[in-house]
Order: sequence, then structure tokens, then C-alpha cells
Amino acid sequence: MAALDREVAARVVLQQCLHAKLQVKPPAEDSDAEWVEIQRGMVMYVCFFKGATKDLIPKMVSSLVNVKLSESDSGKHVSITELPGDVLIVPQATLGGKSKGRCMQYHSNAGKEQGMELYAHLTAQCQKELETHARWSESGAVLRYGTYGNRQVLKLDTNGPYTHLLEF
Repeated sequence: MAALDREVAARVVLQQCLHAKLQVKPPAEDSDAEWVEIQRGMVMYVCFFKGATKDLIPKMVSSLVNVKLSESDSGKHVSITELPGDVLIVPQATLGGKSKGRCMQYHSNAGKEQGMELYAHLTAQCQKELETHARWSESGAVLRYGTYGNRQVLKLDTNGPYTHLLEF
């Protein structure tokens, strides 16, 4: 495999889904856990690396919203806006891990503050971009997202392991 000439600034794994439910706040002594939920659509697992900047976000959003990975009822591959389908964005720092011996290390991941800022920009710009597509916004489709920096429980139903890796 040839080495890449550029540094990866972000990694995203896309997973087609029929239903997904993500815990965004764990249960506390005085409150139940909080969840966000989507129906048919796509889950986006996102990790930012050191060196990533806000300048990367528009390119990421355009690619993620317009990539033709969702399977329509006819079997044709369409974008999430053409389906139209729900979107769930999950911060996933483990996508930046590298194996060293028997352990995983995450030294190339963006720092927590930087990652949180980039994640906030990504979710906001995804919402704006999705809403510019009339078919998506009029369908009642939704964008939901997880809480950056928290371990989150995910329940996922898929119609096959249709998973793709994108690097930016």
C-alpha cells in the first residue's frame, strides 16, 4: 500500500442505518439518561486530528451530505438528501487510534478544546447544508448528534454492514 503524501486532518466512518439511538447524557442519581434517536438514514462517526482547522469543515460537510451511499427503495445509491433520510453524528475519538504493542494510543487526535470546537462547527454546518435541500427539509428528516467528550451508548439497526471510511 502506498503511503499518503498528506496528513489526515479528519476521519469519518459512514454507516447506513434503519434506526439508531444514542445516549447523549448518562443517567445521574436524580435523572434518567438522555437519548437522541433517528430512523432510516446514516450515522457519521467523526474524529479530528491535530492540525485540523475550521477551513476543513465546508469540504467535509459537502462530501458527507452529497456522497451517494444511501440505498433507496429501488436499490439505487443516493445521497442522504435525495433519500431523504435522518442523520446522526457521533464524535468518535477512537477512530484516531494507532496500535502500539497491545495498547491503543491517540497521540495524533486533536486536543479536547480544538476537537469540541471543530465538532460544533461540523454539526452546525451540516444542519445548514441539509436545510438548503428542500426535499430533505420538507420530508421531516432530522439531524441529531452526540455529546463531544462523553462516552456514549449506541443502539443501531442496519440493513447490512454497509460502512465506508472517508479521510479529509
